[in-house]
Amino acid sequence: MKIAIMGAMPEEIAPILEKIGEYRTTTYAKNTYYEATYKGVELVIAYSKIGKVFSTLTATTMIEHFGAEKLLFSGVAGAVSPELRVGDLVVATKLSQHDLDITAFGHPFGYVPEGAVFVEADKELIELSKKVASSMGKVVKEGIIATGDQFVADEKRKNWIGDTFKADALEMEGASVAVVCDALNVPFFILRSISDAADMDASFSFDEFLQTSAIISAEFVIKMLDEIVS
Repeated sequence: MKIAIMGAMPEEIAPILEKIGEYRTTTYAKNTYYEATYKGVELVIAYSKIGKVFSTLTATTMIEHFGAEKLLFSGVAGAVSPELRVGDLVVATKLSQHDLDITAFGHPFGYVPEGAVFVEADKELIELSKKVASSMGKVVKEGIIATGDQFVADEKRKNWIGDTFKADALEMEGASVAVVCDALNVPFFILRSISDAADMDASFSFDEFLQTSAIISAEFVIKMLDEIVS
């Protein structure tokens, strides 16, 4: 089995690489991929860079070029739900693209013909995450994650996304990764640690909480990996 572990930024995969220890580096399609063996299972690890285009490219490369059979995504997100606080863990049950808009043609936000507004994550991996959370004494919250090519720091926009998609958190890569994995029949799991409330001052909240939230998410993904390979 080969498992992909993906983030959007260097900070989101650095704790994972530190845990893995030894790896070899491959440059492909203008990105860097880290290959390793962990407890007898092959891994390919990468950060895509920010946004839907780069995350689509990276997820596709991990599956089609490196042969990944499962994909785990570790990263941070902004809260939409008022119940979420910095450091909380959110497991995506389904994901949507909040900036995809062809409503002029009579379609709902987030929809394209022959597609769907939402893509559902792998239920077995979600159930596994609950087991991992219990073993760690943590709580993971299941929720809808909305993705778009914009860092949302506006309360009006945040509330619109929440109302339109019933979203609990928002970020910039998850739904595009979900589309790729769904199309290529690869089970996927998207975990986000809350780094900021989407209506807070972006420069203050994101810079302050990015690293600590990324570490929280990465530690959980490593525990997920342990369960998968055991």
